[in-house]
Amino acid sequence: MQTSTAETFEDIGHIVLSAEEEPPLALTDKAIEMVKEAMEAENLVDHGLRVYVQGGGCAGFQYGLDFDNKPRVGDFEMSFSGLKVYVDPISAMHLEGTTIDYVMGISGAGFKFNNPNAKSTCGCGSSFS
Repeated sequence: MQTSTAETFEDIGHIVLSAEEEPPLALTDKAIEMVKEAMEAENLVDHGLRVYVQGGGCAGFQYGLDFDNKPRVGDFEMSFSGLKVYVDPISAMHLEGTTIDYVMGISGAGFKFNNPNAKSTCGCGSSFS
């Protein structure tokens, strides 16, 4: 009997990075605090933060953040001060070395991605190439 592709991928699961392994990205203490506050406000018990990159935006790619209740097949799963973070393998390549911070400024507050590999970024700070 031949196994379908879907069954094969489901068997793969996801990759949990240990504390000794270098994660593809980092979060500042302030970013972790703000994500946890948002999860608490939304009553998202047993959820984690999904960080991703998708095509679009002013500069070609844009960053995204969302909440997810479990990892997807192939995801990298990391933990930062008890916060689970999920990143798909394609996004992980674009996020390598990135630090996510939470900043407050005169124009508002929000998450900022500091990506050393971005060749250019746009004024909004949420897209890059």
